[in-house]
Amino acid sequence: MKSAIIGFPRVGKQRELKFASEKYFRGEITEENLNATGKALRSKHWQLQKNAGIDYIPSNDFSFYDGMLDMTTLLNAIPREYRNLKLNEHETYFSMARGYQGVHGDVKAFAMKKWFNTNYHYLVPEFYDDTKIKLSGNKPFDEYNEAKAIGIETRPVIIGAFTFLKLAKYNGSKNASDFVEDIIQSYKDILARFDKLGAELIQFDEPTLVTDLSKEDIAQFVALYREILKGKNKTKVLLQTYFGDVRDCYREIVDLDFDAIGLDFIEGKKTFQLISTNGFPEDKILFAGVVNGKNIWKCDYRKTLELLSEIKKYAKHIVVSTSCSLLHVPYTIESETKLERDIQKRFSFAKEKLSELHEISILAERGDFEVSQEYRDNRKVFETDRLYEDKKVQADVSALSEEDFRRKMDRKEREQLQKDEFKFPLLPTTTIGSFPQTLDVKKNRSNFRKGEIEQATYDRQIFEFIEDCIRKQEEIGLDVLVHGEFERNDMVEFFGENLAGYVFTESAWVQSYGTRCVKPPIIFGDVKRIRPITVKYSEYAQSLTNKPVKGMLTGPVTILNWSFPREDISLREMAYQIGIAIREEVCDLEKAGIKIIQIDEAALKEKLPIRKEEWYSEYLDWA
Repeated sequence: MKSAIIGFPRVGKQRELKFASEKYFRGEITEENLNATGKALRSKHWQLQKNAGIDYIPSNDFSFYDGMLDMTTLLNAIPREYRNLKLNEHETYFSMARGYQGVHGDVKAFAMKKWFNTNYHYLVPEFYDDTKIKLSGNKPFDEYNEAKAIGIETRPVIIGAFTFLKLAKYNGSKNASDFVEDIIQSYKDILARFDKLGAELIQFDEPTLVTDLSKEDIAQFVALYREILKGKNKTKVLLQTYFGDVRDCYREIVDLDFDAIGLDFIEGKKTFQLISTNGFPEDKILFAGVVNGKNIWKCDYRKTLELLSEIKKYAKHIVVSTSCSLLHVPYTIESETKLERDIQKRFSFAKEKLSELHEISILAERGDFEVSQEYRDNRKVFETDRLYEDKKVQADVSALSEEDFRRKMDRKEREQLQKDEFKFPLLPTTTIGSFPQTLDVKKNRSNFRKGEIEQATYDRQIFEFIEDCIRKQEEIGLDVLVHGEFERNDMVEFFGENLAGYVFTESAWVQSYGTRCVKPPIIFGDVKRIRPITVKYSEYAQSLTNKPVKGMLTGPVTILNWSFPREDISLREMAYQIGIAIREEVCDLEKAGIKIIQIDEAALKEKLPIRKEEWYSEYLDWA
């Protein structure tokens, strides 16, 4: 049994691509320097996968900014206003990514949207009536040749025609159907180019197939690929899906002339049911996404091997794969020097998942895998007790009743109390909350983290920032003030640092978009509040003014959604654990005299299921 990944993180082990790109934007290095960094990273990542024993290694999963933007350029879909800037190819690309101001005009960056149910954001292609779709770039072909030159055969990854058309924005009288003919020819040309280069297999990514599809959508998908696949010669084609199952179009997919099909068995709730009920064609290869590409926990070999054993009953040719691209997890656990051994042994980042895939592919071929050292080592991890288990927290969640989710005071009664207390004008004013994190604010935090100043000195400086913030708002004449949140590095990490059950990493960065990387905290055990989190800062701010100052809290759903969650308990249970901790903070703020409390749920939609029929039953009912 062979192994594959769908894609690999591109920013580098120490975010080399981010820093090189930002230097390029500032004019500190040349385009040639930036390209050299990209080439070095690609070579390193291909070699890493080869050394780990991965059989199907992807190329063109690298991007200087975004894969959808790469596809926009490859298919000549660059809007006229960006072409009119008279920039070279690299600069035009970044003008779409970041905007541009220059002699030949000013342009805004493309809009960004969330990439399905991940924290990654893609740049939305924009089609106009004068857009002429055709193959006009060389990036995927150059990178395939680049890998071949160092002795590595890769599987080029291309965003599929259906997904590209569905995610694009149409500005004008034309819609997606008006571009179908040109899209088909462009993808045929892509196949022809790779065939000429000798590529054995090419991957078309079609994550849109896991969303709710209409009959018209399915008909368009079938029509696209029925024609595109006529362009096949020697190069075989893998249709790759991820982030869910293809329940709406499974039969249509297997009836088309694909040589291989990639299905997600982690988030695809009905994927196994689809192959067990309908079968899987003997003449096609199943790329089985059985290793989680979105979470950072070590793979449970026993569960995965049991699943593969069942899949084998319905599919003759299987490749062990990740459920999605490893773009969504950090690069390697090797960069973490401060995590306890008992914690670190449970994690598997992108590099470590390569070894897991290789080991699983070997073990899956053996009838007696239980005797292998790799299997026994893996079992030891899952058979040892977890750290940070808290029986009281578990009991508190179990004891929650409907009454805990209802306010005790009637709404009309509260409204009257608020009118009497605040005496606001008809339209009172406030701000959302956080003021700019200036260089002085960042320097104060950095000095504290490095141990160069003590807590008292740090807080004294924070109090000065707060006082300045309060005075400015009073001068403006706002009715409800905020303290500015100068004590917070991040709206989730700051709270996580004050909650038991959380662990933090040094270098577990994940790309959010472009050069923006985030380092999500990890929910490792049962969560509870260790100490008051915001009270002293809110209390101090309120002491400076007669106007009400809001208490500012991040909501439990956002804290959960912007963290790496556990896999051993439900999202619902984790949210309730965090919710109880935030409720304790609310009560302490109230006792401290804070009369208005704002709870921010910026990430409420983050884990909204892709399929609407699951919105309430699986998420919104508890979120």
